[in-house]
Amino acid sequence: MHKECVIKPCDRTSGEQAKHHINQLTKPQGSLGKLETLAVRLAEITGQPFPEITPPGVIVFAADHGIAEEGVSAFPSEVTAQMAKNFSSGGAAINVFARLIEAQLKVIDIGIKGTESIPGIEACKIREGTSNFLKGRAMSKSEASAAVASGRRQAEEMFQSGVKCLIPGEMGIGNTTSSTALLAALSGQSIQSITGYGTGINEAEKQRKISLIEQSLALHRPDSKDAMDLLSALGGFEIAGMCGAILSAAEHRIPVLLDGLICTTSACLAVLINPNVKDYLIAGHLSEEPGHRAALNWLGLEPLLQMGLRLGEGSGAALAYPLLQSAACMIREMATFEQAGIKAE
Repeated sequence: MHKECVIKPCDRTSGEQAKHHINQLTKPQGSLGKLETLAVRLAEITGQPFPEITPPGVIVFAADHGIAEEGVSAFPSEVTAQMAKNFSSGGAAINVFARLIEAQLKVIDIGIKGTESIPGIEACKIREGTSNFLKGRAMSKSEASAAVASGRRQAEEMFQSGVKCLIPGEMGIGNTTSSTALLAALSGQSIQSITGYGTGINEAEKQRKISLIEQSLALHRPDSKDAMDLLSALGGFEIAGMCGAILSAAEHRIPVLLDGLICTTSACLAVLINPNVKDYLIAGHLSEEPGHRAALNWLGLEPLLQMGLRLGEGSGAALAYPLLQSAACMIREMATFEQAGIKAE
């Protein structure tokens, strides 16, 4: 990383001001439930009692994983590049949802296999995929650092263009295996309890996945408190990129709306780098991957939605974004009792 991340704790004073204002609005106190809590969180994050979180920005990092050689996914590595082309032509779920919420969308090739340039995809390739972490470290520490720095730069560009809420997303065959290994290493949770079916593998393949993660953790024994050691041993370039983007958002007091397992694992790594990052995170949804609940618990977050999603790409977070929009509009646009000429008593 080129420069130190200066991330301040969130602004509790703005939160108190927001809470006081919400209690004056034309409704019984607390009657909008979690939406009120969300509005206060957005005030604390942005440092604005009347937070503005429009427009959102979706940033999707795509990269391949060496561990995919071990058959941990229902799809081959080639699908990463094929899906990147689908993103570029506007046909993926995240394209649809980004259009729906009028988000800026940026897709980054941070480590896709092959040298082909894909129109509409920004090329920031660290390397053509990570190494197989069953046999050696996934990447060098300098590569991990470069990927995090790249993610920070890409997010910074979005914020300079006016983005006020960040939705990080990813694409990478094999990345649930990498994320589960990272999560097991940093949280101490049992691998058996947090390993899921990813893209749709069967039970035998899932047991093999568990075994591969166990072997890899025994091989590398990464430091559970050192994000760069974890990333270089077991990570993916897109995971590192999202980690950097999340750090940048926290630095700029921008809310981060988290997606599923892979995105939330990236957030855990960002919190290891700077604990104040936790103040800027909002959990968009709870996915079907069992590790996702463990990651959210580690961060102390409750999800806004639970819809049985397991796609990634930032899709679940994009679906949750209108709730943030509603919270921000509520506090900015609803009348107070005084403004409406209504006696509260």
